[in-house]
Amino acid sequence: MAKYLVIVESPAKVKTIKKFLGKNYEVAASNGHVRDLPKSQMGIDVENDFEPKYITIRGKGDILAALRKEVKKADVVYLATDPDREGEAISWHLTHALNLAESDYKRITFNEITKTAVKNSLKNSRKIDMNLIDAQQARRVLDRLVGYEISPILWAKVKRGLSAGRVQSAALRIICDREDEINAFIPKEYWSLDAILQMKGAKKPVTAKFFGDANGKIEINTEEEVKKILSDLEGADFVIKEIKRGKRTKKAPLPFTTSTLQQEASRHLNFSTQKTMRIAQQLYEGVQVKGHGSIGLITYLRTDSTRISQEADEAARAYIAEQFGEEYLPKTERKGNNGSRIQDAHEAIRPTNISLTPVQVKESLSRDQFRLYQLIWNRFAASRMSAAVYETVAIEIGADRYIFHVNESRIGFRGFLSVYALDEEKQVQTIPASLTEETELTVSELKEEQHFTQPPAHFTEASLVKAMEDLGIGRPSTYAPTITTLLSRHYIVKEKKNLFVSELGEVVNEMIVEAFPEIVDQHFTANMESLLDGVEEGSVPWKTIIRNFYPDLEKEVVAAQKELEHVKVQDEVSDVICDKCGRNMVIKYGPHGKFLACPGFPDCRNTMPFLEKIGIPCPKCGKEVVIRRTKKGRRFYGCEDYPNCDFTSWKKPEAEAK
Repeated sequence: MAKYLVIVESPAKVKTIKKFLGKNYEVAASNGHVRDLPKSQMGIDVENDFEPKYITIRGKGDILAALRKEVKKADVVYLATDPDREGEAISWHLTHALNLAESDYKRITFNEITKTAVKNSLKNSRKIDMNLIDAQQARRVLDRLVGYEISPILWAKVKRGLSAGRVQSAALRIICDREDEINAFIPKEYWSLDAILQMKGAKKPVTAKFFGDANGKIEINTEEEVKKILSDLEGADFVIKEIKRGKRTKKAPLPFTTSTLQQEASRHLNFSTQKTMRIAQQLYEGVQVKGHGSIGLITYLRTDSTRISQEADEAARAYIAEQFGEEYLPKTERKGNNGSRIQDAHEAIRPTNISLTPVQVKESLSRDQFRLYQLIWNRFAASRMSAAVYETVAIEIGADRYIFHVNESRIGFRGFLSVYALDEEKQVQTIPASLTEETELTVSELKEEQHFTQPPAHFTEASLVKAMEDLGIGRPSTYAPTITTLLSRHYIVKEKKNLFVSELGEVVNEMIVEAFPEIVDQHFTANMESLLDGVEEGSVPWKTIIRNFYPDLEKEVVAAQKELEHVKVQDEVSDVICDKCGRNMVIKYGPHGKFLACPGFPDCRNTMPFLEKIGIPCPKCGKEVVIRRTKKGRRFYGCEDYPNCDFTSWKKPEAEAK
């Protein structure tokens, strides 16, 4: 009987997939990439038409040796790496590293790790898609050229350890531009005017907002203007001029893409983009669920498509009809506008089995896994449901020559809000159902208030992902790694949810904008992404892109080496005094994060741990709780007065017991 070997990327998938296949199938993992460009050098032969020089990744020798033994036992090898460019490249590299002839292997992909999907993939095996390989190679070579040509300039002109990148530098430019907008913003004054009215039959007063007059809306910009209106309104009768009753609908949201999942997980679960992807990967690869064994709970997590398979759609509709009723099913199918940049090879992110509700799997998941699965499950179920319907009331009130408006709405039919109401507006109903144009109004107060326009908000991880997606910078697989790199390089810092540019980030951005304007130009970067998508579609040869790009980069590198000035970034000074020489210690960065060092180096080599306060008092002694780290770099929380106070906790303490 024939023997088969299935090679996947992650060891976590091995157990899940093995139980779907018969005894003739062996499942093994490559642990990601097995070949790559060398770290110690460019690894691209510029003189030989940009041919990449691949080597076996250090530490992968034993894995490849074990895989070669399994290959010898197998009649057919199935390469089952992830269903994207990167996964296709891993399979291609495996064929070279394992010396597989084309007749020895077959490529299979599945969008979800379920028995049906895995079995179907075996029936629909194919050859390796060289367009996907070329698209991955083009991105890898471009990123290597940019990184290895520009980074040494930053080392020479600023300091070692810095890096530049095709997507990374464009993302940094976006954040710096927003910071410039905020710094240049000049607030403008404006006023609001509300009439607090008592309506006959209403239990609570109604707030009517100033609109203008018969000629249209009036903006109130100064205190003098609001005082003039108040003077005109003295003794005026407030009378209902018109009542409009109607309905409005709120459409169900589309199912998650990588970008929208990262945004919603950030907003509602306070997850970083990196954390979201890590947990989603766990849910995709498979978790032990009581009564089901190891099972993949969601479909593939890197996608920019909102498409749903017919089978999944039918299963969701059947579930909704049974659990909620036929009225919760939409009358017409809603399709998302995927746009021209969307690669529609994958479905949207959804549960693999809608019958496995979050409540059913809660005991089998960690807290974070459960919360993310619940978010994905709820969003998918909501996307298959009917719109919510609101009953609206719009009232126009006349007072002297001025007009005030009252608008209210209440839910008439919840629709998709039955499962996904994260952003539901608060329902405050004050207008009585018996209201008519003859209803008497009594003014209890005219309330004016001064306001100032606000600057644009600082980027959060969620809003930065949305901006990158809207501008066409990067693709779903790059959003999280890009933000992680910017944070780890200390170009940006994260405070609460907001992202701020550091002094180092400003220096690096200014330098790259001056010397390499195309690299950080949004339109250039977005156009490059479109060309790279063209490689994937087979319409653009990948080396043509590199040949056209590199000469300009080379000229700019030579010019930058000559013309850019050296910039010294000052270390941040702390209020901690060096106990050896009395200087104020400065904050530096090491492999495990921040630490304090004496600025008198090399005369004084004193260093101390940097104790970052979290604004919460120690529950034992009342002093500040600080972030500490173990020798292996794991974060924990402890009292700043250690060893006098021995309070420690792996979990972040809360300000008040709940």
